[in-house]
Amino acid sequence: MTRTAIYPGTFDPVTYGHLDIIDRMSKLYDTVYIAVAKSDEKGPLFSVDERVEMIKEAISGYKNVTVEAFDGLVVDYAEKKASKVVIRGIRMISDFEYEFQMALTNRKLKPEIETVFMMPKESYSYLSSKLIKEVARLGADISPFVPKNVEEKLRKKTKI
Repeated sequence: MTRTAIYPGTFDPVTYGHLDIIDRMSKLYDTVYIAVAKSDEKGPLFSVDERVEMIKEAISGYKNVTVEAFDGLVVDYAEKKASKVVIRGIRMISDFEYEFQMALTNRKLKPEIETVFMMPKESYSYLSSKLIKEVARLGADISPFVPKNVEEKLRKKTKI
């Protein structure tokens, strides 16, 4: 039986915290889908195609990880990919309430799909895409937080 997991998110942009979770997922599951949500309602800085491309560049060495855009319910996407597992990253305790609520809703919609929470390394536990975008806009060095390809694209987008 193939162990498949979905890691959904906006990834606007992908950070080293996300990549840490992707790295560890790739060792636990045979097939991993990074499901990049279109999330137009969130007003992302990058288009879904740009976000997919940035992640693909950052994880090019992983043979069992696929990056795709999706729209709609993550449990429907997981079902389409024959996955019984959705991974959600939790950085701080403040993330837990929202993630728990979403996990319970997903369980009600599709009880056969489990939500698994993963925490990034402690050194990345404070990182968020929102924070990185703000820091980039203010001209700070973002190289400790994101891969080089993402840093370059962020600099162009924020015109710094």
